[in-house]
Formats: sequence, C-alpha cells, structure tokens
Amino acid sequence: MKKLLLFDLDGTLLRTDKTISERTAEALNKCKSMGCIIGISTSRSEQNCYSFLQKIKPDILISSGGALIKYDNEYIYKNLFSAQRTNRLIDMIRTICTDDVEITVDTIDKHYWNYKIDPLQADPSWGGSVWTDYKSFSQEALKICAEIFDEEKAALLEKELTDCDMVRFSDGFWYKITKKGATKESAIKMICDKCGIELSNVIAFGDDYADIAMLRVSGLGIAMGNAIKEVKETADIVIGSNDEDGIAVYLESCLHN
Repeated sequence: MKKLLLFDLDGTLLRTDKTISERTAEALNKCKSMGCIIGISTSRSEQNCYSFLQKIKPDILISSGGALIKYDNEYIYKNLFSAQRTNRLIDMIRTICTDDVEITVDTIDKHYWNYKIDPLQADPSWGGSVWTDYKSFSQEALKICAEIFDEEKAALLEKELTDCDMVRFSDGFWYKITKKGATKESAIKMICDKCGIELSNVIAFGDDYADIAMLRVSGLGIAMGNAIKEVKETADIVIGSNDEDGIAVYLESCLHN
C-alpha cells in the first residue's frame, strides 16, 4: 500500500535555525526511494518554501495553509479571495484591530507584507517578499495573516469572518485567514483522491494549532516533541523535537523494522 508522509515546515521539518538537517533529508529520500509519497503541508506561501524544496524534492506541496496544492509540479487546487474581497478583508482587519496592524498576503506568485521592520533581518528564509502599504492593493489572495495583540479584537474579527477559516499561530500573535474549507485537512483529502491513497495510509507530522485537524484526519498523526500541548493531546504518538532530528529518528526506526 502506498504511504503518504506529510510534514509541516516551521517547528516540524525545519529546525529552529530554519534548516533541514542532513540526517532528516537522508531519511526522507530513503522513504521516497522505497515508494513513499513525500509532501509538505505548510502555512507558508509557495515562494517562501523554495529554499527548502530543492533539498527534499517533495511530490506534493500544500501551501498557504491549504489554499494552494501542487502535485507533480502542477497546481491541482487554488482557493482565492477575489481582489475586491481581499481589500474588504484588509479594511475590516484595520477597522477592528487598528490601522497600523501588520498584515501579510499570499498571492499565487508573491508574498506581500507591511512590516515596520524588515522580516528578512530576523529570518532570511522569507526571501522574495514584497513590501506594500496596501493602499492600492488589487490582487487575489490565497491567505491573509494579521498580527493581533488583543484577543478580544481577534475574537470579534473571527466572528465577522463567517466565510473564512481563522487560526492562530502559537509562537506569537499572528492569525491565519483563508477561505472556508481551504485548510490542511481538506487538502489531504483532495490529495488522497488524486493519488488513490486511503486516509489510513497518511502519516502527518506537525506542531501547531493549524496542524491539529490534519493530524486527526490522517491515519497516523505525529506530534513533535516541541509541539504545543493541544497538538500532543491530539496526536497518536509524540516523537523527538525538531532540533533533535525527531523525524529522522522515527523514520529510521520504521525503515529498520
């Protein structure tokens, strides 16, 4: 039976320094040589994944939190907000959460941001991002993220976004907004239909809120040792952390058995 191995990036496949260890890359390539399908399932935009993809050459890329799916180098799913809806969402975020809220937008071919401090200073892996003040923004969006420090305002925004999926990232005050149904778990089901794989043969690895439903829907949900409590409680098993080659150790044990 074909196995599909799906990996979140940040906090999972990537170490804290935003690199994939040689040991982990070797383990993934070994699994691939034995017939496993390798996939990435991330909230990053496709453009912000490029620096990692060459090392492992995945068969599947689920990006922008599930709004974009690429299989065998072809897009098989896109779920975009219209340009008009994107502008309305940006206006709504600013109205509820103040005008100076920091926002990022993923389009098909770019990642936009309005940060006050260049994010590349903290994380060069976000290369290719484009700065904008969104005043004349006219692009369709796969995903919008906003940094909201006030939880009450975040809750109010979520209540207004009845046609959206809104999830917080655990390592700060950022929230991911995609169209309803554009999620990692929905993307997995589409991929399984496309590849003829049973959900029971999917093994998913994750660490954060956006990974919880992905782990639940997969045949085997695996939490990293550094995962948040809610992910560990959801997972079938917990392995070593992303900085301890947890994925490599687990895959090596499976290969040896």
